[in-house]
Order: sequence, then structure tokens, then C-alpha cells
Amino acid sequence: MSIKKEMRKIKMEKSIEKRTFLKKISIISTFGGLLFGYDTGVINGALTFMTRPDQLNLNSLTEGLVTSALLFGAALGAVFGGRLSDRYGRRAILKILAIIFFFATIGCSLSPNAAVIITCRFILGLAVGGASVIVPTFLAEMAPADKRGSIVSQNELMIVSGQLLAYIFNAVLGNLFHDPGVWRYMIVLATIPAVILWFGMMVVPETPRWLAANGKVSKALETLKKLRGEVEAEEELKSIQENIQKEKHLNRATFKDLNIPWIRRLVLIGIGIGIIQQIAGINVMMYYGTTVLEKAGFGVKAALIANIGNGSIAVIVTIIYMKVFSNRIRRRTMLLTGYTGSTLSMLTIAILTHLLQGQAILPYLVIILTMVFLAFFQGTVGPVIWLVLSEIFPLRLRGLGMGISTFFLWIANFCVGVVFPTLLSKFGLSGAFIIFVILGAIAWAYTYKFVPETLNKSLEEIEESFRNYKKKTSDSSNINKIYNK
Repeated sequence: MSIKKEMRKIKMEKSIEKRTFLKKISIISTFGGLLFGYDTGVINGALTFMTRPDQLNLNSLTEGLVTSALLFGAALGAVFGGRLSDRYGRRAILKILAIIFFFATIGCSLSPNAAVIITCRFILGLAVGGASVIVPTFLAEMAPADKRGSIVSQNELMIVSGQLLAYIFNAVLGNLFHDPGVWRYMIVLATIPAVILWFGMMVVPETPRWLAANGKVSKALETLKKLRGEVEAEEELKSIQENIQKEKHLNRATFKDLNIPWIRRLVLIGIGIGIIQQIAGINVMMYYGTTVLEKAGFGVKAALIANIGNGSIAVIVTIIYMKVFSNRIRRRTMLLTGYTGSTLSMLTIAILTHLLQGQAILPYLVIILTMVFLAFFQGTVGPVIWLVLSEIFPLRLRGLGMGISTFFLWIANFCVGVVFPTLLSKFGLSGAFIIFVILGAIAWAYTYKFVPETLNKSLEEIEESFRNYKKKTSDSSNINKIYNK
């Protein structure tokens, strides 16, 4: 009995070690997501102070450019970050991104005029875009198939946590300090997680899939043993190696590989998935939430405080998704539910802002409905889109496929960010929101027709499904045949 107990104890200790090791990897790497969230969220409150004549004196156009320069940089960073991570490794590029995060943040906080901050925000965007591609890929390649949903979704949790931190610091600094240059302090705080990310990546390993693909099989096995255990590690390594052998003719994927039908089809699906995440209007709330609340009737300080509620809801529902739904509910079901709820919420905001304009109750109704919008979107669409993008691309295509898809995601994000101030000035809050209601309906329809189901499929199984696809009818009907059996 004592021997059996000892064996159980040893087995339990090894299991705890594996979980702890995976948890350490996921926490450290997702500081890239935290920076992503903070740098996109901090502008929400900082813009109000930047626009003042004694600061950067922004108009509608430059306000949109300051917000969206980061997003345009992120689009380019997504493409090149994915390619560079394929060549030099996920871990190495994340260390470089941490350095870019640090110095670009310093540049933004010291900017004397709009031109300088637009340039620095663009450079910062290169790091944000790179992190948006590499961190989910890093997590997907580290996580076991049955826990991949919750592990990869930790990045989304860190993104919304970063945005919440930005809203909290914006509210605290904006209410405590009367200096209009307080926006500089709001921005510079992002240097802290950048330093943590750089030091943290010194102590985590490279992903087993990347190591195996680059001939470092023994290191891949060593890492897998720490993550899975002896038997599971050898089985997974064998599966990875078999998959690599099938892809040898592709070498390292290039744009020329888009001539291969199944790859082109897969990348086009990924592009669509990236675009629909943005056009439904999530970043209207995340970038311009304070502006929206001011237009609805709140004062500046009240809007900054109320915006914390939006950030808190985003964090809460992301945690619920991770803990309850991520490994249980079908990806497509979650997406369709999210788009339905968020689109109807935005439609209700549009109607009420038209009917109740100028009435005292309007700002309170708007903050409640924005929370409902965020509950639906951030509890479903936000994490699931990044999860699906991290799952659908095969190993040698992952950097290129994620890069291209995320490029279009960020371009769509850029378009939303740059045009919203103009839409708001021309059509008002109600008219601007109606446009996003229509786009949300389009996102729902695309999800229904084209987004594949990936729940409980290994990365290799997902690839095999696409490889064996034969185009006999339309793309949409074939996707349903493959993924909705």
C-alpha cells in the first residue's frame, strides 16, 4: 500500500509540475497581450486631454490618426512578426518586441506635437501587431489539444485586462491631477509590462513545434516532456514529425504557396475571420468609449470613471468564457451568439440616442447597453476569433497565414479607428452606430457561411481536413460538410 501511495504521490507531483510549468509559460508570454490591451486602451482617456489647444491641439482627422496610426503599424507588424517568428522562433521575436514596446512608449509620452506621436504610435503598433500574431501561436503550440481553448484564451484575458488597467489609470490620473499634460503619464506606464515581458522570455522555452520543424528534435522532446509527460510527449512529437514530413515540399511557406488551392482557400477564410471581428464595432467602444459617453451626456471625469465599468465587464466575461465555455461549446455557436447579442445591443443604443437625445436618463442607458454589448462580444467573439485563427493554419503556414489574416484584421481595425470620429461628427451617435449594426449583421452571415468548427480537433487533424478538401460545390457548403458532421 505504501508503494502505491508513493507512486500516486510522485504522479501527482509530476502533474502539478507540468501544470505549473504551462501556467508560467502562459502568464509570461501573455504580457505581450497585456501590452496590446494597454496601448490600445490608454488612448480612450488620453485623447480627451491631447485634443486641447495647449497640448497636441487635435482635430477630427488628427484624432483619428493618433488613434489609428498604432493600428496601421499593427497590420504591418502582424505580417512581418509572423514571418520572423517562423524564421527565428516565437520566443526570440517576443523579446525583440518587448524592446520596441519600451522605447516606442517612451517616445509617445514625450511627443511635442501630433506628427511625432503619430510616428511613435505607428512604431508601437509594429510591436502590438507582432504580439497579436505570435502570442496566440506560441500558446497554441504549447497547449495540449483538450486545453488549447482555455490556454489560448488567456491572451484575450490579458488584452482586456490591459485595457481595464488603462481605463483605471486614466480615471485615477484624470480625476486626481489637473495638469492637462496628464496623458503623458497615462501612456508611460506601459513601459512596466514591457520590461516584465523581456525578462520573462529569458526563462521560457521555445515551442516544441517550432523546434521540431527546425531540426531541434531533442529540445522539442525535452520541452514536451515538461508539458505532457513521457508517453504523451513521445506520441505528440511523433505526430508533429509526421506532419512536418507531409509538408516538406512546401519548405517555409511563401506568398507563392497561395497558388495551392487548399492553402489559398484557407488563407482567404482566415482573412474573412479577421475582418469580421473588427467591423462589428468593438473598438468603437474600446478606443472611443469616453467620447461616446461624453456625447451621450456624461462629463469628462464621469465618463472616465464610467468607462471602468466597460473594462470590468470585458474582463469578467472573458474569464467566464475561459473557465466555462472555451473547451466545451462549439466555436461557431459562440460566434453566432456573440454577433447576435452585440449587434442587437448596438441597434438599441442607436434607437435610444435618437429618441432620447438630451434627456438626463440617456447616458445611464448608454453605459448599461455598452456593457451588454461588451458582455456578448468579449465573452464570445473576442477570444474565439483569436483562438480559431491560431488553430486553422498548419505548422509551416502558421506564421504566414496568421500574419496575412491578422494584417487584414488590423487594417479593418485601422479603418474603424480612423473613420469613427468623422462618422460621429457627420451623422451623430445614432447614425454612426447604425452603420456598425449593418456591419455586425454581415459578420454574423459570414460566420454562418464560412467559419469552420475546430473544437476538440488537434492542429494536425484540422490541417488534414483542409488538405483533403475537394472543391465540388461552393466553399461554404464544403466547410459545412467538413466541420459540421
